[in-house]
Amino acid sequence: MSVYVVGHKNPDTDSVTAAIAYAELMKAKGEDFIPVVQGELNPETVVVLERFGVAVPETMTDAAGKKVALVDHSDLAQAPDNLGDGEVVAIVDHHKIGDVTTNNPIFCCVKPVGCTGTVLTQLYNIEGVAIDPKVAGLMLAAILSDTVNFKSPTCTDEDKQAVEELKKIAGVEDTDGLFMDMLKAKSGVEGVPAKDLLNRDYKDFDMNGNKVGCGQLELATLDQVADIREDLLNAMKEQKAAGGHHTILLMLTDVVKEGTDLLVVSDDPALIEKAFGTKLEGDSMWIEGMMSRKKQTIPNLQKAFGC
Repeated sequence: MSVYVVGHKNPDTDSVTAAIAYAELMKAKGEDFIPVVQGELNPETVVVLERFGVAVPETMTDAAGKKVALVDHSDLAQAPDNLGDGEVVAIVDHHKIGDVTTNNPIFCCVKPVGCTGTVLTQLYNIEGVAIDPKVAGLMLAAILSDTVNFKSPTCTDEDKQAVEELKKIAGVEDTDGLFMDMLKAKSGVEGVPAKDLLNRDYKDFDMNGNKVGCGQLELATLDQVADIREDLLNAMKEQKAAGGHHTILLMLTDVVKEGTDLLVVSDDPALIEKAFGTKLEGDSMWIEGMMSRKKQTIPNLQKAFGC
């Protein structure tokens, strides 16, 4: 029976490339693993797959009756639908342990590094499997993206070591140039509906029984969204009402200034102010140095919600 390797909902570059890379590793070991995605790819991921000549995986959003390997997540809210009616056989990730449970022991490798691509590089080395140059390029791009070209506080020496190894295999000399090409694609907002921008890199979380959503747009400058801030806020309000959320946040992250303008739509704005120790000015707050949802945004929220 085939095993479907899948990243989280609203797939980003790490979740897509990790699915491909883990499937290729397991195929090299003689296993039938198939990479899949949960929905449309974002512009950055499209550029990465085209750059390295790799096909877009098939879409799979329902895990019922299937064997599944999860990459880049272990939260039910981010997993395929009906995961309980399927069988999780493996998890490879770099986030906190989520609420996915299993009936049997599984392979699980979760490390405190900046990207699943780094974990996979190490797994390839442990297994003694050579990384295909195209796959190495995908993993390289994912690490650069997730660590914001090493600027994110999630970045570790292990991520940097993986990049050095992967760039040689992939034949990429200018990693800064690769990152800028990805940033141009990722930060493109012109003509894109506000709802699509909100969901371009978006995740839902259970915060002590409260549904909290958090999206992130990485931008070269906040001026890119100056004319559409109200549209973004309206999209957040609509999504909050439709999904029964307590709070929806959108991180407008300025990669150059290294900080985030946090848009907030919440039932309890004071709780969000407490979480970040900053007062809202209207519907937003500027947080100096905030680059990472995983390490800087979600942990603060979990603490404020008493998780």
